[in-house]
Parts: sequence; C-alpha cells; structure tokens
Amino acid sequence: MQIVKDYGPITGESIAEKLNLTRATLRPDLAILTMAGYLEARPRVGYFYTGKTGKQLFADKMKKMKVEDYQSIPVVVNENVSVYDAIVTMFLEDVGTLFVVDDESLLAGVLSRKDLLRASLGKQELTAIPVNIIMTRMPNIAVCYKDDPLIDVAEQLIEKQIDAMPVVRKTEKGYEVIGRITKTNITKAFVSLAKED
Repeated sequence: MQIVKDYGPITGESIAEKLNLTRATLRPDLAILTMAGYLEARPRVGYFYTGKTGKQLFADKMKKMKVEDYQSIPVVVNENVSVYDAIVTMFLEDVGTLFVVDDESLLAGVLSRKDLLRASLGKQELTAIPVNIIMTRMPNIAVCYKDDPLIDVAEQLIEKQIDAMPVVRKTEKGYEVIGRITKTNITKAFVSLAKED
C-alpha cells in the first residue's frame, strides 16, 4: 500500500519489481486490497490508493446494507383476536412485537410486550378484549421498505425507542406487511459485517 501511495498510479508489474517479487505472487494480495476498497485498479493505468481508512470502508459497507438482506418473517395477528391470544402468540413465536392486520391483511397496528403487559394488569378478562383496543394504530407506526438502507432503520429504532419495525409494501388500500426488522436483525447484520472484514 505504501508503494501505491508513493508512486500511484502504478502497474502491478512495477509494484512487483520494487518488491523483488513476481506479478503472480502479488496478484492475490492486490486483489484482496482492491476488493477491500483500499486500492482501486484501472485497466492500462494501474493501482491507486483510495485514501480510505478501515473505519471509512466499514462505514461504506454498512451504508450499502439493505433491509431485504436482513429482514425476518413477520408475526401478524388479526385486529379482532383477544389480548390473551396475542400474548400466547407472542410467547409461542418468541417475538417482542406483533403486527396487527385488518380483515384485508393490511397493517392496522402494532403490539409490543409493554402493550400486552399493561393490558394484563388489573382484573380485565383478557379473552374478551380485542387487541385493536390496546394496539398502537396507524398512522403512528414507523414502517420501512425492503430497499431502505439498514443503517437508516437502525437509527429509527433507536430514535423512536422501539424494538421492531414492519417491512411493508405500499398498496392502493394501505400497507401489506412483508417482513420485520428487529434489533436482533441489526445485531446479526453488524456481527456478519465484522466477521466478513
């Protein structure tokens, strides 16, 4: 890298010559440095130093990550199911957020653990209360799309202090839930990126 910094643009042959190596010996190393983003290669010109630090390259990769690559299957319930059934679903599916849909399968609301815990306090009959009474309703729900940058969704989760966001497809009548992004999805993406580097 220092040779490319000092003499760039410089051909692979010239780099090999300065290091007393063959071009074939250097080829894998130059390929790795180019793929990692430290160097750029231009045909018939040579290698250039990009000037980017490891931190900048890591940030660039994070900005290119899309929701669709890390989203998971959404867990949805109908707005007419009871609070009791929603609690059972949340427990069985091992999720912290349920997405509530109407009879046309369009996003109507969101249920968090806190919503269900709050509803279970007191002496209400949980099998008689529909979730549409306690859910957070549209339009007060943060949503994202499959082609949104994952970093933007992560910022929204932090800013709004929520655990999950529905990934939606806009239709003429409303939003169809096609996935979910959770803090766990974001963590998995972060870990996979770190391991890749």
